[in-house]
Amino acid sequence: MKSHFTQLGFVLCAVACGAGGLAHASEGAASPPAPELSIPPEPGAAPLRVQLVGDDVLATQTGKYAGATMISGFVLNVISQWQLPNGASALAQGSLSAVQNGGGQLTSSVSTFASVSGGAHGQPGDSGANPNAQARGGQSIGVNGVSQITQVAGDRNSGTNTALIDFNNSAVTLTGSANAPSASASDSTGSVKAGISFGSNGVNVALRTPAGLATQTIAPSNGQIAQLLQIAGNNQQVANALQLHLQTQQMSASMLRQLGVLQALQNRR
Repeated sequence: MKSHFTQLGFVLCAVACGAGGLAHASEGAASPPAPELSIPPEPGAAPLRVQLVGDDVLATQTGKYAGATMISGFVLNVISQWQLPNGASALAQGSLSAVQNGGGQLTSSVSTFASVSGGAHGQPGDSGANPNAQARGGQSIGVNGVSQITQVAGDRNSGTNTALIDFNNSAVTLTGSANAPSASASDSTGSVKAGISFGSNGVNVALRTPAGLATQTIAPSNGQIAQLLQIAGNNQQVANALQLHLQTQQMSASMLRQLGVLQALQNRR
């Protein structure tokens, strides 16, 4: 399973650090000077002009960014949870970690967990679902990069989509069954379902309840990370959360000194 984990890690790092690639010089002749752009100022303010520059200019600039060679691994945590007013709940969570060993080879591990608990006193009629409410269409929206969509039809609902990308070499993975690429759970009637899977097509998390749908999708084929909430009911508590912790290589003291000298020489040019 290492191959698709490697591809998935590339997509995650590309989404997180894609802007870094803009600082590399393009091959071939230098780009012609770009025209100036005039930005309308506020009343009474001096005019502001901006001139676009090409890769040949950006390549000579110094600064700090997350280059591909800095990333040694990552920990991805995804979790979706839904609480219905009758006490029923659904949870799906999982972690994927990938790190480089001393030989530069990528090793990966995955864990998943899914659970569904019944409503108070077994009263499915108190789920808060509204059959006359509709929340749909979000699945057909395609966005390059990260997208977060929330569709709500009802009252007194709480729905959140959160995505965190940071640098953390000591990130903790979520509790789950080790080396299990998928997990699923359902109540006795099949009206509440929770599922999560890591596979060659990416990561898929889905919660289905009488009051709506919550999903998270990571698709390596098109570089998309999508979070979707559709709530058609009342008094629903729903949350999607994604945490991507990028790990960086540890540098020795001598390497840090060499980088400092190199940057000092570049700044004198």
